[in-house]
Parts: sequence; C-alpha cells; structure tokens
Amino acid sequence: MQELVRFPAVAGTFYPATRSELAALVTSLLAGATQEGGGCPKALVVPHAGYVYSGPIAARAFALLAPHGESIRRVVLVGPAHRVSVDGMVSPGVSRMRTPLGDVVVDVDAIGGLPEISTNAMAHAREHSLEVELPFLQKVVPHASVVPLAVGRASPAEVGGVLAALWGGPETIVVISSDLSHYLPYEIGRAADQKTAERLLALDPRPLSGRDACGAAGINGLLVAARSRHMRAELVDLRSSGDTAGPRDEVVGYGSFALYEET
Repeated sequence: MQELVRFPAVAGTFYPATRSELAALVTSLLAGATQEGGGCPKALVVPHAGYVYSGPIAARAFALLAPHGESIRRVVLVGPAHRVSVDGMVSPGVSRMRTPLGDVVVDVDAIGGLPEISTNAMAHAREHSLEVELPFLQKVVPHASVVPLAVGRASPAEVGGVLAALWGGPETIVVISSDLSHYLPYEIGRAADQKTAERLLALDPRPLSGRDACGAAGINGLLVAARSRHMRAELVDLRSSGDTAGPRDEVVGYGSFALYEET
C-alpha cells in the first residue's frame, strides 16, 4: 500500500528549501543555544515563525532535548490551525511528514486509537505551525515519530484529555507550537508577553486567549495536564521579532518554555 506524505508548504519562505542550507542553519541555531545540564523536559512550548524571527528562541528549547535524543521515540506535536476552520483536533491523515531533511514517520497507530481525533488534510496542507518544528526535531530526536495535531475550537479539557491519552513515559515528549502577542508596539507587546509567561509558569488555571497566544488552545490543554501531574514550568527564552529581525512598531512575541515532571 502506498504511503501518504504531507509535503512541505513553507520551505523556502519560513526556512531554507535545500537540504544543505536547512541542515546548516538548524545546526547553527542549536549550536548557538544555551544548553544547561539536567533532566529531559516532558513538554516544550516553542514559537513557529520564520527562522530569522523565532528560530533562536525555538532552538534554545529544542537544545534541551539533544542530550536525550537517543531515548525519545515519539513527539506529540500540537499547533493551531491558522488557515482552515477546525473543530477539535485533527490529524493530516498521512504516514509521513516531509521536510528538506527527509521524512518523519507519523505514529498512525496512536492517532487511530483516539476517537476524538478526526482527519483533515486541508487543515494541514498549508499549515506552518507544525511544519517549522520538524527540522529541529529531526536534528535533536532523530529516531522519533510524531503525532501531528492541528487544533481549532477545542476546550482545555478536550486538548488535555488527548494529551493524557498520548502521555506515555520517558520515550514520549509533548511539543506545543505557539507564538505569543501579535502586532503590538514593542514595549506593549513585551509587557503583554511577560504577563502571559508568568501565567504559564504558574500553571494558571485561567485559560489564555488567542490574543495572548495564537496557540492558546494547545497551551491551555498542556496546562491542564501539567496541573494534574504537578509539573514544573521554566522559562527558556522570551523575546519578540523586534529583538531578532523585525521593526519595533509592530512585533510578534516569541516564548519558549520547558515543563518537567517531578521525580
């Protein structure tokens, strides 16, 4: 039976389209990230803009996985559906996700075991929120499959329930893809993102809104799971496009966070 592949949609715009250029850029971003010793995060929240804007912020979170890359076998990858209206959480209905670095295997068995998940290829076809995380994952967890889920209208409990069903053990990590505030003046955006970061770090039960983070549904679901497991959240990086490659009259906020299970 022929395997279905989800082909890259934003190669050449959000990140380089050639294998050599992309490999060199991701390697450089990870090499420039501060890596601290310690246990492996169970979950990350990372931004998903073009690499020139958010790549350094995302790399600092993904670099935390690199020392544990050989033992991580599955990544539950959750991001917002920007282009297609979606109810709940949807999978792309493919067995592989392709980037210029090669193919990532999709854990179709895990998806098939979740009646809450429907298939919506159109929601994934042009969606960048999951795609831009894949090259980082290919570098730091090269043996991992992915469970790619785009989220639309879904409650924190609904998303949290799906994450709980996929939680697994040390072989599984969760990656939530989300930018923060959008198109605010630099200082206003910085203050807004700081408040959002404080709420996330406190595992605040009040749901974030789409104004706080475009991937709020995924973050809110993760926080449901994190509270039930008494997890600890740490800030990895908090900047905006005004700090990386954009003007400061209208910025997009980028935060990366790591969540740990208590041992």
